Amino acid sequence: MELYYSTKLSISSDASCHFLPGWGSHVSNSSSLNLSRRRGRGRRNRRTSSLRFSIAAAAATETATRKLVPISRRNEPVERVTSAMEQLDIERGVCIPFRKYTPETVRNKVLESRGSILSLIGRGVEIVWNLGLYWSALTYDCLVGRDEEVVPYRARQLRKLLCDLGPSFIKAGQVLANRPDIIREDYMNELCILQDDVPPFPSQVAFAIIEEDLGQPLEQVFSRISSQTIAAASLGQVYRATLRETGEDVAIKVQRPEIEPIIYRDLFLFRNLASFLNGISLQKLGCNAELIVDEFGEKLLEELDYTLEARNIEDFLENFKDDPTVKIPRVYKQFSGPRVLVMEWIDGIRCTNPQAIKAAGIDVNGFLTIGVSAALRQLLEFGLFHGDPHPGNIFAMRDGRIAYVDFGNVAELSQQNKQILIDAVVHAVNEDYAEMANDFTRLGFLASGTDVSPIIPALEAIWQNSVGKGLSDFNFRSVTGKFNQLVYNYPIRIPERFSLVIRSLLTQEGICFTLKPDFKFLEVAYPYVAKRLLTDPNPALRERLIQVLFKDGVFQWKRLENLIILAKENVAKMNSNPALQQKSSTRSSRSLQVEKKLDLTETIKDGARMFLIDAGIRRQLIMALTEDSKLHIQELVDVYRLVEDQIDIPSVALEVLQDLPNVTRDFMLAWSDSVLSDRW
Repeated sequence: MELYYSTKLSISSDASCHFLPGWGSHVSNSSSLNLSRRRGRGRRNRRTSSLRFSIAAAAATETATRKLVPISRRNEPVERVTSAMEQLDIERGVCIPFRKYTPETVRNKVLESRGSILSLIGRGVEIVWNLGLYWSALTYDCLVGRDEEVVPYRARQLRKLLCDLGPSFIKAGQVLANRPDIIREDYMNELCILQDDVPPFPSQVAFAIIEEDLGQPLEQVFSRISSQTIAAASLGQVYRATLRETGEDVAIKVQRPEIEPIIYRDLFLFRNLASFLNGISLQKLGCNAELIVDEFGEKLLEELDYTLEARNIEDFLENFKDDPTVKIPRVYKQFSGPRVLVMEWIDGIRCTNPQAIKAAGIDVNGFLTIGVSAALRQLLEFGLFHGDPHPGNIFAMRDGRIAYVDFGNVAELSQQNKQILIDAVVHAVNEDYAEMANDFTRLGFLASGTDVSPIIPALEAIWQNSVGKGLSDFNFRSVTGKFNQLVYNYPIRIPERFSLVIRSLLTQEGICFTLKPDFKFLEVAYPYVAKRLLTDPNPALRERLIQVLFKDGVFQWKRLENLIILAKENVAKMNSNPALQQKSSTRSSRSLQVEKKLDLTETIKDGARMFLIDAGIRRQLIMALTEDSKLHIQELVDVYRLVEDQIDIPSVALEVLQDLPNVTRDFMLAWSDSVLSDRW
């Protein structure tokens, strides 16, 4: 048989990243493809924790191995069917070479155990019978025309049913509580109860698991341990204890007994049942139901391994190590394992108790400001964010800091996804709804090739209604309610990581409203975004800044002034926080990430460089200064007055002069390239 080759990049003997059809064009829109190192050995700051490689690099193709494929398939359509896991990698812009979850791994794990067939049959009958009865009740409600009036009852019935079916279904219910693309909003609200109301398992069983993982009696490690649970969740529960050796108070997170085989078995059944729903899922969500199960299974097995949660904590510690306003608990790896996690005890006030926070004398405005800023840094700067920041997982420290606990549910955004999110913000500011709809496709909300024209008017209506009364009245919950209707009526699937983004923003906005009912989320969020756009040297953000400042080729002077005012406001709010004032007295101010002034040095240097090198930008700026046949000197003066107290003009001028040789070289290279291109 005649054969031909298709390329596969060899990562290791047991894991590989495939070059898939469409990846070339997909990746070309971003600078690189990220190869996640979360599961590998070693750890770096999450800002640089991804090993990047270019798809176009010749070295990659030289080291690639070859896979034989019959030539008879060469005439088939180029668009071959890829696995759900490969599709997830394409959407995320990352390739994970070492996976805890794959459909093959789950199948092998389930079928290798003795009596697996009988167990699967029994569990399958239980699931189909209970869900079938519930589905029959819903169908009967529709037939007799009472489907709307019994919604509250049916929603409660579904929540209780999921609890009865065990931890996998409780976890599935928690996920569905954030998936308006799958179920309607009234059911989502009922399933939110599952995130806080889960019954614990006996403490004696938990203590036995701790001793088994430690390999020694509890009394040898802990001088004291609480007899009752501090908190209980679907996969485990938490106790408070004191280390015998050091006297430090710690939190012990213990996994539910024998939960792993139950999870694997249920995931196997979920995926097989999903194969019967692919037709409905393709019509409703634009993707196979199996992809949704794979997305859920991958996240669930990550949460099941407490060693991964320990790594998540270490990554958060690294990201916020120089931030004096954020507290991340230390993990005691010597006492931790796959089923037990020992962490520093956080002696703070839960955000479920606003009266206690105010009684402790904590500056509520300052606390909320650092909370919103920390959340946005996780999302837009680190790309690693807490996926479950409900009030029980966020504490107010008595010195004004914010503290996070429970890092099992953590999500990661690639550099590409972060850039697209910023693109979406820029398109919203510029009211470019067609590009906003295209951003949905690039982020994986819509299947590739979907006609976005019907969605554009709906997006415009949502945004105009939300900001029509002004940004001060904007809130995420009202936008999300309208967005839920949109995704329920169109073939839109919310990728799991973005459902966590939405839940994270909604939850933290809810905490803000609990502590201060008139709190304006965007009054803190916008200044942070403005500061990032003005000061971050990332080339992608520089490009977005230009897009914001130019609309239809016209320079927006007022928009630049607003950005500077908002950025200065962010710096002022962060500097006025009591937590920063207290830490500044004990640590060098040079080591703190919170800046005393708005540092625009790099922005000015980059602006001067672009003015000299980029003919298009130079022409646009000259037109901005001479628009309407007059010199816009007053606008320049207004901008200067806004920044004169923030920058040291002599030092900035010196740095610009020191950079002049590099700028001159780049200018000459750009000029020679243009001359040569004209001659050719």
